[in-house]
Amino acid sequence: MIVCVAIVGHQVGNLANNPLYIQSFTDGDDALKLHHVVHCSLDVVDERVNNPKKSGPMLNETYLGLLYPTENYKVYGYLTNTKVKFISVTTDLDVKDADVRNFFRKFHAAYVDAVSNPFHVPGKKITSKTFAERISTIVKAFGLSSAG
Repeated sequence: MIVCVAIVGHQVGNLANNPLYIQSFTDGDDALKLHHVVHCSLDVVDERVNNPKKSGPMLNETYLGLLYPTENYKVYGYLTNTKVKFISVTTDLDVKDADVRNFFRKFHAAYVDAVSNPFHVPGKKITSKTFAERISTIVKAFGLSSAG
């Protein structure tokens, strides 16, 4: 089950790793912990992007795979061609790579639709309720597909 998703923009001026959207799908006090997990995962993304020979994936591969596991979570990453980072935190310890790739494709499509809105200001947080609802639907569908 996905417990948190985030979209982090590329560097804007002096601000590196500009958070564009972050949503946790848990109750209570876990939100702050999940935000910390997402923040820590950005270092792993930067390491993989800056040292492609060590990490393995091809340069044109947008799916970064498992960034790192923790005791309770697994963190996955995806990098767009425009250097926008997508992070997904899951509690499932046996998730199929194909399911995660499919999730990120849908997540990316929803992001493209949101930033294609003429009223969206590039580089600013995504505040669209339609986008949030669409992401919730994608996350729920991921939970159903990975459970079955």
